[in-house]
Amino acid sequence: MTDHLAIDASEIARIAARIDRPIVLVGLMGVGKSTVGRKLAEMLERDFIDADDAIENAAQRSIAEIFEEFGEAYFRDGERRVIGRLIEESGGVIATGGGAFVDPETRTLILDKAIAVWIDTDIDILVERTSRRDTRPLLRNGDPKEILTRLYKSREPFYSQAQIRVKSENAPHSEAAEAILEAIDRWI
Repeated sequence: MTDHLAIDASEIARIAARIDRPIVLVGLMGVGKSTVGRKLAEMLERDFIDADDAIENAAQRSIAEIFEEFGEAYFRDGERRVIGRLIEESGGVIATGGGAFVDPETRTLILDKAIAVWIDTDIDILVERTSRRDTRPLLRNGDPKEILTRLYKSREPFYSQAQIRVKSENAPHSEAAEAILEAIDRWI
């Protein structure tokens, strides 16, 4: 079954032709940066890169292992370098980890050289989505809803600096991808 798209291929091509830099998706864990990012890249006929995957490939260990072994500051430094490289090498869609845009240097880099899109989602939806896998180091020690609510409150001032904000609900990924395209079209 194919997703029904509200925007047709010619409209997508028109918008894609106006996008002259990578699209970097930011937001809390579980908002759908990777899944929506893949759909968005497919619609634009561009590459999709998950920064977390690129970090794990570069480090030859999982993000959880990096956090545990070296700490968050070390991870954020490596994350910034990888995101910088991805922005330079890609004209496509890049999904970042939830904390990437909080780092001032990473945020400045993204805002200067890419289109930052904040995918915002209600906390209850995030709790449900993040409960599906135990791969989130920041959710391992405590109540996920409390942790996600605290993270949202502390990170919202940073996420809100993104050029574009799109609300994601429990709907097909194509709907969020279309909303991003429409928002980019209004912005550029």
